[in-house]
Order: sequence, then structure tokens, then C-alpha cells
Amino acid sequence: MKAFRKLSLVAVAALVLVPCMQAQDLPRFKKMVRQLSSARYQGRGYARDGVRKSGKFIAREFEKSGADEVTLQPFTLDINTFCGAMEMWADGRKLSPGFDFSMREYSPGVHGEFPVYHVDTLNFDAEKMFADLARPEYANCLVSCEFWFTYRHKEAFSKLQKAGACTNAGLLYEWTSPIKFYKAYGEKVVDKPIIWVTPEAIAGVKSVKVNVDNEFLKGYQTENVIAKVNGRRHDGCYVFTAHYDHLGNLGRKVYYPGANDNASGTAAIITLAKYYVEHQPEYDMYFIAFSGEDANLRGSTWFVEHPVVPLDRIRYLFNLDMIGDNNPVQYCEVSEAGMSRFEVFEAINREQGLFEALNRGELAANSDHYPFAVRGVPCIFLENQEGDAFPYYHTPADDMKTICFDSYIPVFKLVTEFIRRDSH
Repeated sequence: MKAFRKLSLVAVAALVLVPCMQAQDLPRFKKMVRQLSSARYQGRGYARDGVRKSGKFIAREFEKSGADEVTLQPFTLDINTFCGAMEMWADGRKLSPGFDFSMREYSPGVHGEFPVYHVDTLNFDAEKMFADLARPEYANCLVSCEFWFTYRHKEAFSKLQKAGACTNAGLLYEWTSPIKFYKAYGEKVVDKPIIWVTPEAIAGVKSVKVNVDNEFLKGYQTENVIAKVNGRRHDGCYVFTAHYDHLGNLGRKVYYPGANDNASGTAAIITLAKYYVEHQPEYDMYFIAFSGEDANLRGSTWFVEHPVVPLDRIRYLFNLDMIGDNNPVQYCEVSEAGMSRFEVFEAINREQGLFEALNRGELAANSDHYPFAVRGVPCIFLENQEGDAFPYYHTPADDMKTICFDSYIPVFKLVTEFIRRDSH
């Protein structure tokens, strides 16, 4: 009798635990991240239509999950791209694109051989720098300087970026490895090329040869992918967001996989959609995969200006961005309207031991929650910063080798438990 009772308890426990274990679909999450960060989608950028291909893939996955509605919300953007030649030599030594150098997102193409002028940052004198650059040996040169130093002396270095203001051909911004690439301000092309380069690659170099093509895409059409799971009631809703676009290409051979940034968040909202299909929620649920985030929040801004659901019906919004890491402390940002319920997140985290702490930072325009936050929508931004995967974001090494999967399950539990408590 005791043995039978023990077996029964085990069976009951198994029945109780199975739905919980199946709720966080880690194998599917990993599969989605692997697919979205593969070479098939070329960094989910614009030049080779990787973003369009990945958007169609995400729509199909929402449909496979059983979502009640899946729609595309098209919009257009202007964006500068680099999918052609991408070559650079420093005193005859060939540099590696994406690792030794990359391009500022609004840079034009550049072709030719140029002398290098190294800025004296220890004894900086703007007038002396411009006098030096007026000398014949520095005509048509590339000015090399540590990036943050140029940031502190904006007036002088802004002049170096303008046509006709100085005879230099462009700028070399020194940035420590791993070197980054961005898209945020790629809606324009400036007068002179600006190249990010590691200090090791440019130190003491007298001349560089550069062969870089750019292509400016005007009115490029992309889409937000929106899935809906019907709840028992329709007078309010919860919204999950994640951006699926990324940086695309740097030349013909290098692409940015974006496994952590942000295949991880995109894969998470796909598995969350499946979860709510299988566990009907009290309120309607929306899952929005935004395009254009890395291009200065274009997709989320378009959505709040053309919402498919009134913003005042959103009970809470969860923006998942770069959750593929292993920091035991979870970074978050919360809108002013969302702060009244932030203590619920903290209580869940304490009770279930999900993270050592929730580190709340100042609200910033750094991801897709921001356009909602400034319009009074209660929302939280979850990004697992400063773990082992974090140094590789916005580099070609943000791939399946560097991503970590530790934060997926605790993030999943945190948001689903919040909704369970908030809905009743």
C-alpha cells in the first residue's frame, strides 16, 4: 500500500509538472534562434532582403503556433547599406572587415589610397590640428582619433566631416575590439567617409588603401509581423514585442548573425504565442515582431502612429531584446505608467528565485518599448546585459557559439506569472 501511494504521488507530481516543463519550449527557442541567425537571412538586413525573408519566416512560425490572426504591417524607410566591396589595407597589411574595421552607418563609399594624420590627444590643440591638415603632405588624408575623444570635441571634429570645411578625405574613428557596427542613423549619407578601426590596426600607420561600396536604399519596404491570440475577454490586451531586424551585411562576405540581438527576443515571443494558444488567456494577446529597430526604432514608431489596437487598451507591454545571455542580474527599464506594478515583477522574482535581482535602469530610447512608454503605455523592457554574450553584440561574432540560453526560462516565467496575477 505504501509503495502504491508513493507511485501515485510521483504520477500526480509528473502530471502537475509536465505542463510547467512544456511551457518554456527551450528546444524550439534554440531552433528559432539558430534559424534566424543563419546565413540564409544574411543578418536580417536590407541590402539582400534578409529582413523580408526573416519576416515571412516569423509569420509562418506564428501560424504554426496556432495564432488566431497573423498580419503584416508594411512601412518604408530610407537606409544606407554596405553589400559590395569592403576592403582596407594599413601600410600594405590587409585588414579584416567586421573585426579590424567597420563603417559608420551614414558613411559614403570610399576608394583610393590616403595618408593618415594621427591626432595628438595628449596635447590637443584644434588650431594646430587644422594648421597641420593644411600642409601639402596631409592633403586628402584620413584623420585618425579615438572615438570618445572626438565626441568630447564635437565642434572641431564635426568640421572635419563637412565637405569644403577642411581638405581631409574622411575620418578614422578608433574603437577597441570587438569593433561595432550600427544602423541607427543610416537614413542619410554624409559628405565624407567615416571608418571605425581598432587601435591595433591603425597604430603608427602612415597610409591606408580603402575600397568600400555603399548603396543608399530609398523607400525600402519592410513589415512589422503581428500575431494575435484571442482571450476570453476583449476589453484589454497584453502585448509582447521584439525586433527581428538586424545589421545585415558589411561587404560581400561578412554578415551580422544577431543571435542574441535579437533572434533571442524574437524566438521568445514565438514560443510565448504557442504557450498562450495552448493556455487561453483571460485577455487578448498580441505578439509583435518589429522591423526597423536597429534603424532608429522605425517599426515601433510606425506602429504607435498606426496602432492595430488602441494604445489605451494595452494593460501591459513586454519588450524582449537580447535575452540570450547569462547574467544572474536581469536589466530592465520601466515606463512611468508601468511603475505602479513593478513591485509585482520584483515579488515574483523573489518568490521564484528567477534572478539575483532586477536592475532597473533609466528609461531610454534604446529599444522598441520607448515609443510606447512616452505615450503612456505601461511597459517593461527586459535585456540581459553584461553576461558572457554581451561583448559580441553588433559584431559578426554574435552567433550560436557566443549566445547563452540561461535567461530564457526565467524571463518566460517572470512575464507569464505577471500576466496570470495581473489578469485576475
